[in-house]
Amino acid sequence: MKRNFHNGFLKSVFHCLAVLACVGTMWLPVTHAYDLPPVNLGFTSFFDGGPPAGPGFYFQQYLQYYSADKFKDSRGDNLPFSGPNLDAFISLTQFIYQSDQPVLLGGKWGVDLIVPVVGFNLDRGTPLRENDPGVGDILVGPFIQWDPVMGKNGPLFMHRIELQTTFPTGRYDRNRELNPGANCFTLNPYWAGTLWFTPKWSVSTRFHYLWSSKNDEPNRAFGPVNTTQAGQAIHFNYATEYEVIPKMLHAGINGYYLKQLTETKVDGRSISGTKEQVFAIGPGAVFHFSANDHIFFNAYFEMAAENRTEGNRFTFRWTHHF
Repeated sequence: MKRNFHNGFLKSVFHCLAVLACVGTMWLPVTHAYDLPPVNLGFTSFFDGGPPAGPGFYFQQYLQYYSADKFKDSRGDNLPFSGPNLDAFISLTQFIYQSDQPVLLGGKWGVDLIVPVVGFNLDRGTPLRENDPGVGDILVGPFIQWDPVMGKNGPLFMHRIELQTTFPTGRYDRNRELNPGANCFTLNPYWAGTLWFTPKWSVSTRFHYLWSSKNDEPNRAFGPVNTTQAGQAIHFNYATEYEVIPKMLHAGINGYYLKQLTETKVDGRSISGTKEQVFAIGPGAVFHFSANDHIFFNAYFEMAAENRTEGNRFTFRWTHHF
């Protein structure tokens, strides 16, 4: 299940950038992009349509490493930095409770809480500056989980909806381009599902819609303005998994896609050329140590980025059911 994330969250948290690109003391127009808050890019993957062991309490720990050496503009071309290198280290600690009490068409209510901690390492050869490591924006998400639709040989389909909200609790400095927090509220609801083609082969997805509130302490890249507001966006994770070792190992392909739908606003005015985009794909695996403990490994290689960094992402996740 979940995250987160939300980088949802899950989240690529490190992409909470309002990038400062300057030559000497000159501001470049492209720096009005890179403003989306953190979302779930690659934190969740296989069997995302439901928890692995039914109702109860769950603990999940995510560790993600991201490395990028390309900063893209609105056309997907590299920005004129002198060999930038960005490393981001993200920890998400998640607590989940799923009840056994139906509330909507047989769906059972639940809630999850995510606490992120984020750190950056950025080359000094760029005009960008990172904030110190710290706690990011806390996420709270009430959800409804439906029981699996069962067939003769096992589950056929399971799914969930969740209303995720992040709160501006994270470390933020308007004079730093890389921050653990985004200094805004977000609504990031999603639908997640898993479909089994055979008892050994399934596909999973999680589809999000993102809305962000205004930031009343805009990053210095925007100049002397009062507010900014990141554009609305969609993003989704996808995966297909196959049982390699019965009841022990599934392996497959995983990825994500993000597309910003509306432009960033500065003092209520839309700024053209600020929409973000990225696509990623890579291999992954999940080890089932028992019905209550699962370890996920996922790798993602980004491409087709616009107004974002482009790099590689590696995720480790431990799921435990009490």
